Amino acid sequence: MEATSVLLHSKATTFGFFNLKRPNIHKPSLRHFNKHLQVNVLNTNKPIKNQPSSNLYPYPLLNSRERLRPSSSFVTNCTNSNSISQNLLKNSSFESLKAALLKVTPFNVVQWSALFAVAIAAGKWTLNLALNPFFWMYFSWTWLFWPWCVAVVLGVYGLFCVNKHLRGEASVFEQLTIVTSAFTWLTLVPPAHFNGYLEGWPFVFFFVYHYFFFFNVSVRRRLYGDYFARKHDPKWDVNPPSWSRLLFCVGVTVAHWLAAFEAPELHLIPGGWSNLGIWILIVTTLLVQYNSTLYLAKYSEKVVVPTAVVQFGPYRWVRHPIYASTILLFGTYFVAMRAPLSLLFLVGVCLMYYEQKAKMEEALMIDTFGERYLEYTSKVPHKFVPWIY
Repeated sequence: MEATSVLLHSKATTFGFFNLKRPNIHKPSLRHFNKHLQVNVLNTNKPIKNQPSSNLYPYPLLNSRERLRPSSSFVTNCTNSNSISQNLLKNSSFESLKAALLKVTPFNVVQWSALFAVAIAAGKWTLNLALNPFFWMYFSWTWLFWPWCVAVVLGVYGLFCVNKHLRGEASVFEQLTIVTSAFTWLTLVPPAHFNGYLEGWPFVFFFVYHYFFFFNVSVRRRLYGDYFARKHDPKWDVNPPSWSRLLFCVGVTVAHWLAAFEAPELHLIPGGWSNLGIWILIVTTLLVQYNSTLYLAKYSEKVVVPTAVVQFGPYRWVRHPIYASTILLFGTYFVAMRAPLSLLFLVGVCLMYYEQKAKMEEALMIDTFGERYLEYTSKVPHKFVPWIY
């Protein structure tokens, strides 16, 4: 309204309006109308001199206070609407809370109470651990103070991956998880449980075990460019019965736990040059495993099906060097841990299992190659240990 009055009483004619007093001037002005305002026009308290005629502006003009003051009916409507919305919000929240409480059962109360109790216990345990000076005195990256929380989770996930692997659905990462979970429970968890910390040989053999058992996969990568096994004749998948394999896995696990129990405390195991023979055994084990797998793959189809009787490399001394290197690997760990009685138990478990598997493989080799394999057995009479067994 104010803008309309200014437009009507300005000396300049805005676009679309003409001056009624000077009808011969029809030039529109495109400039902003504030440029034509007089100083006294800004004083809204003074009355405007030339009131417009009723035919041009039929509505009454209001001063600034009247224009800025809201009507009483508008204020009343706004107040009523706000109070109604607040009442509706209160009623709806109360009704929803009431409905939720009516749905609560005694089982829900017990469940929430148990969760609340577990949360309090976990918080209290964490706080006590953080304030325990023993924890901060011995804590380091080599001290496995957390074996049960990490190892149990890794073990459970490893069993889940084993189930998928048996169905042929495990990915490469899940297969790696199976191996890592098994080696964690063989080399890290037992000594950490009996000593309260880790150092030295358990860490070394944790990585040596990984490196050793991935030789077969690395040979596939070298020959075929990937890590996946090829389809082959299933008759060459020679395995003892399931109960025998299960007993072998249990026996190896028990032997590692017995070694951790029998061994002295880790900080009492000597270091330096006294362990030179152990490093020689580790290197020998890795070389025997790698060369055996490589020679066998060169004279085999798809790394599994043999096409000739291999008589080169480690096969010149023993007929089953891969099994022999596995026994030597486990034995080296027990020697490093200074556990001779557990070593004897482990050797007995491995010989019982691999003897059964070797007989099955040799029977299949005789059926396939006949006299050539019999000649090889006569030249190399020992299965696992040269000149001994």
